[in-house]
Amino acid sequence: MTTATTPRFVRADGPDKVTGSGRYTADLTFTGMLTAKFRYAEVSSARIVRLDVSAARAIPGVFSVITADDVPDVRFGPFVQDRTLFARDVVRFEGEILAAVAAVDAPTAQRAVNAIVVEYEALPVVTDVEAALTPDAPLVHAGWAGYGAADALVRDRNDASFSSIVKGDVDAGMAEADMVISSRYVADGCHAAPIEPRAVVAQWEGNKVTIWTSTQVPFDARAGVCETLEMPASRVRIIVPHLGGGFGGKCGFHYEAHVAALARAAKRPVKLVFSRREEFLAPDRRREGIVYSIETGVKRDGTITARRVWLAIDNGAYTADSGFFSQIAAMHALGPYRIPNVSAEAHLVYTNHQPSGSVRAPTAPQSCWAVESHTDEVARAVGIDPVEFRRLNAVDTGAEGPSGQVYGEIGVQQCIDAATAAAGYGEQLPDDEAIGVAIGWWPSFSVPSGAYVKIDSDGSGQIITGAQECGTGAVMTLRQLAAEELGMRQEDFELVYQDTSVAPYDMGATGSQTLFNNGRAVLAAAGQIAEQLKNLAAEQLEASPADIVLADGQASVAGTPSKSVPIAELAAIAAGGELLIGHGSGAPPGPPSLQGSSCVGDVGMAAWVGPQFSGHAVRV
Repeated sequence: MTTATTPRFVRADGPDKVTGSGRYTADLTFTGMLTAKFRYAEVSSARIVRLDVSAARAIPGVFSVITADDVPDVRFGPFVQDRTLFARDVVRFEGEILAAVAAVDAPTAQRAVNAIVVEYEALPVVTDVEAALTPDAPLVHAGWAGYGAADALVRDRNDASFSSIVKGDVDAGMAEADMVISSRYVADGCHAAPIEPRAVVAQWEGNKVTIWTSTQVPFDARAGVCETLEMPASRVRIIVPHLGGGFGGKCGFHYEAHVAALARAAKRPVKLVFSRREEFLAPDRRREGIVYSIETGVKRDGTITARRVWLAIDNGAYTADSGFFSQIAAMHALGPYRIPNVSAEAHLVYTNHQPSGSVRAPTAPQSCWAVESHTDEVARAVGIDPVEFRRLNAVDTGAEGPSGQVYGEIGVQQCIDAATAAAGYGEQLPDDEAIGVAIGWWPSFSVPSGAYVKIDSDGSGQIITGAQECGTGAVMTLRQLAAEELGMRQEDFELVYQDTSVAPYDMGATGSQTLFNNGRAVLAAAGQIAEQLKNLAAEQLEASPADIVLADGQASVAGTPSKSVPIAELAAIAAGGELLIGHGSGAPPGPPSLQGSSCVGDVGMAAWVGPQFSGHAVRV
């Protein structure tokens, strides 16, 4: 069952954001700061014949102009090392960065960008994912075989990552079916388009650089700077001011190293702020387009006997963090249904489009849209109500998924019941109204996460964490968890976060996992302090630590609430000896159990009902 904990309270960052007093990266200013601009490629696929920046460097007010020749020749990427900071020899998508300029102001920087001379030799352009997989298709990366890559990836030519899921005998399952329904779906790509454009500020002090940036993943950003500029992590500090949305589009490593390299060359602080046009032109985190072919075998009584899926994901020109997309897309395209025989093939395909990347549950919305549209077609073909068809086939607790995972408490059936009841499904509707139904699902990823909690001598607390806040609720939920564990108020705690030189590692605001992983780290750290407080209280109250209860800012003896001592007083005592500091890790849990291996006219949405099954809900 879903349970809830702790009451509501005012967000710590709420007043700053609603009054406009909060500072975002673009709001930062430093003495002598310069403005950065990029020179982008105007073509999708070409060899760079000439790149001349001499005229740009000669413009008064220009402090630095850098290209691939001015930074280490390092290929990077979390799954495939297929990219360099600046285009080197070949351009692979329109908007790829050729050069960067730092100047006294934006007009001067733009004049320098316009003065850069580029000559190209056209190369074949690859835009169709299905055609890109044919044996005679032009290669987006002619040297793909020489790239470093994760051992688990299966790659071949334009296929950057192939994944498959096979369970049972799909041919036998199709033969067993009374009918087989086939469908094709095409989902286009799109941008995350957060309200805040990307922004980066870099400032050097000696051989150390501090970078303020609008990223969801500061530790990944730091790792990218260290790799591409060949620096140790101890000399790179990433700080994230208020973050104006991200939706996954600000995951990964983006422009931090470009701006840091510019600032080092200029010997001045440098700030980059994207225009809205640049937000759509340059970023390597657009939602991926996908082509699906889905085939389902079903009996007349509605039982699904088999499903076969083939899909191709538009990876764009570089792999970024999309190396696992073929795996996650294959899993989602099979749907949250009990199917004894399945086969899914998923291809992550290089094209000369902008690179794809994490945007709000990568590949899942498209896959759920395709499989749920197909599920309606199957239900219609066998003449069964679409809700009843889903009830008949949806997974439930104890069911075996397509990859062999045996599900714990999953709540699909409860969601179906709650949604249909809330929407009034089955009731009489006007002729121009209808109710549609679909199931969406997404896993929570288990990744390492760390936190420190400390109580100062006056009884106030600090939570020091690598967690991010861009809508995740970290500024609320982490304080709630610590307060509940220690019997204190949420407002007793300050959150110190979004700074890689202060906090322990955290994956960042990605994968819908902040509370799940970092929350466990905060609870573990607070639990250590709770034990310290109980020991201190036991000495003061002449009781056993096992009998001490922490609540309402007091440490009291169970059953004798009048026999108590304020937690603030215990903190003052601890300041002269054992400090109240705890540390915790949200270590990933073990792997799951495995078992074997027609409408014409405008259509509007009048209402939407979406119950969610989340296990343990923290009220915020």
